[in-house]
Amino acid sequence: MKIFHLPDLGEGLAEAEIREWYVNVGDEVTVDQPLVSMETAKAVVDVPSPYAGKILELHGKANDIIKTGAPLITYDIQIESATPDKGSVVGKLETSEHSWNESEVIIGGSKTKTPSIKAMPAARVLAQQLNIDLSQVKATGPNGLITADDVKKHIAQKPQKVLADDMEGLRGVRRVMAQIMAQSHQEIVPVTIIEDADLTDLSSDIDITVKLLKAIIFAANKEPALNAWFDGLALARKVFKEVNIGIAVDSTEGLFVPVIKNAESKSDADLRKTLNEYKKTVADRTIAQDLLHGATITLSNFGMISGRYATPIIVPPTVAILGCGRSRETVVVKNGQMQVGKVMPLSLTFDHRAATGGEATRFLAAVIEYLQRV
Repeated sequence: MKIFHLPDLGEGLAEAEIREWYVNVGDEVTVDQPLVSMETAKAVVDVPSPYAGKILELHGKANDIIKTGAPLITYDIQIESATPDKGSVVGKLETSEHSWNESEVIIGGSKTKTPSIKAMPAARVLAQQLNIDLSQVKATGPNGLITADDVKKHIAQKPQKVLADDMEGLRGVRRVMAQIMAQSHQEIVPVTIIEDADLTDLSSDIDITVKLLKAIIFAANKEPALNAWFDGLALARKVFKEVNIGIAVDSTEGLFVPVIKNAESKSDADLRKTLNEYKKTVADRTIAQDLLHGATITLSNFGMISGRYATPIIVPPTVAILGCGRSRETVVVKNGQMQVGKVMPLSLTFDHRAATGGEATRFLAAVIEYLQRV
């Protein structure tokens, strides 16, 4: 008998939702045969079989949430694959005999102290991803080491919260969105500054979303501190030369943030084409996973629906998000004279741990400078 545990599906997420089983108890399966369709916050992924054998048990049914590293399928093994399931996080090594004690955890390129708990590296990675306190995990490994299997057993034994009859559990994109928002609230020190851009002199033919993207690129060049990532544990930041802009896209499934990679190298036509493609692929859930990672700054153009100002939420590890509200006609002053003009409300939220107020206001001023160019 062999238990296949749900692997990290390559996105660094702690769980996935069962969409559809392709196999039943009693079925004979081969190596690499698709077993189940799993939905994460980013995509729907088919999980292949690592073994050849007979299915003895399916650990879950459609719409169940399965934690990364938790049991997924029990087999009666006939022929094992050349690379048996380790139940570990993708890209991590569970087979190392080295155990990590205090002062051996690397965060942001530097070492940091951790409690003196003896655990295998894969167990620490898995516990960190699933937010498991290793001091609560029973060790069964040699010399009192906590193994990845110990973490999985702890997950399986952990009681699940029962929802009230009139409550509906969040699933898929909405569930992960809620988790990310909670992480942002716990980790980031946000400050929001607001200002209006005077668009009175702009042609009505201007593609305003593309102009916003170009304004962010212009501002990131003048004040790069906001086009960055920040590691709160290591108190370290990485400032980027390339501008990878995350675009907040609303959908019936929840919020998606596809990323325009190297936006600074794209023409206006390329930016518009990319925006149109993202809107379509988000709507039909076919957007590629790699396009949902790597943002260095984010744009939320919520004004296309409604609202003037906001306090947009920063998604770690990024440092800033620019919110664009609904443009409106109002009285403006030009050369000492009042006239009816058009203004766009802007809200810039930044992580005050990583950027100063001066850097943020200079960034916003640069955005406005570019938007007001005729």
